[in-house]
Amino acid sequence: MEALLPFIVQLIAGAIGGNAASAALKQHAINVVGRTIAGAIGGVGGGMLLGMVGGDATMAGLIAGGIGGLIGGGILSTLAGLVMARAHR
Repeated sequence: MEALLPFIVQLIAGAIGGNAASAALKQHAINVVGRTIAGAIGGVGGGMLLGMVGGDATMAGLIAGGIGGLIGGGILSTLAGLVMARAHR
């Protein structure tokens, strides 16, 4: 169970970051399910990248994974929104 905790934190943080980024960029927003999925995937990717740089499994590592998840989720959700907006033109 301890090995899953960072992954779950990254998923949740990414979903929150993806929804927040899409809400801020209304002109490039995608639907709720799409931005949540894109945010969760970006959250895991961002958390893993930050973990490679120097995160560990301590509480500081979980916080760093969460922050990486927020940022990664926001970035991937924004990119997905831009791609969808470009495809609908």
